[in-house]
Amino acid sequence: MPALKHIAIVKFKPATGDREITDFFAAIGKLRDVIPGILDYSWGRNNSPEGLDQGFTHAFVMTFKDARSRDAYLPHPAHEKVKQLVLPHVESVVVFDYEV
Repeated sequence: MPALKHIAIVKFKPATGDREITDFFAAIGKLRDVIPGILDYSWGRNNSPEGLDQGFTHAFVMTFKDARSRDAYLPHPAHEKVKQLVLPHVESVVVFDYEV
């Protein structure tokens, strides 16, 4: 089975501070330690000069061993806990997955 990229592009609510955002992405990154099948994780702030971000400011990319690993991650209690921490601060999010 091919590996799978899981991308989330986020627009945070205006009151969300930089420190909070850093903490959110750190918490997402720690999921690698408790959920099997996560091969890689990175995140960052948009710095594209194209002006096509539509207000989205941050993103993360997670690489899973395969679609089965992603499917186990989605309902995992540790993932649900991080979502409860982050989502109240999110104005909008786009999630996009594809196999590589």
